[in-house]
Amino acid sequence: MSRLNVGIGGILVSAGSDEIRTYALGSCVAVVVWDPSLRVGGMIHAALPEARINPEKARDEPGYFVDTGLPRLFDELRKQGARQQTCWVKLVGGASILDEGNTFDIGQKNSLAVKKYLRDLGMILTGEDTGGKSSRTVVLSLLTGELTISNGTQKWTL
Repeated sequence: MSRLNVGIGGILVSAGSDEIRTYALGSCVAVVVWDPSLRVGGMIHAALPEARINPEKARDEPGYFVDTGLPRLFDELRKQGARQQTCWVKLVGGASILDEGNTFDIGQKNSLAVKKYLRDLGMILTGEDTGGKSSRTVVLSLLTGELTISNGTQKWTL
């Protein structure tokens, strides 16, 4: 089985028995989508909620922002045959790291931006592991749809 890694600002869609993973989600969020009927899945590792703060970066790296990355993720999933009606969507990350007073609250803003986009699309989250103070690694098995999360000391499924 090959491992496909999604870096910060990355968007990846694949089919088959591959494993998609992303590391070190702090305030960033991973949106993970899987279509069990086709075993097609995708993941985005978004750092910020809105592209308007840096349109040039959004043009070059749409996955860096929730509002430009999610449309691209769902477009790529549709190209692989995935259908919105048969997919599940899960959200991971959005922690408050190095922001003791929650001055910026980027993690929460990222999570809220994802939820707004999905609501506008008519989709609901089927799983969520957000907030807190620790970084997470996320692994999606495209063969089984199992989503595994770890934080260095613990490992669990969502």
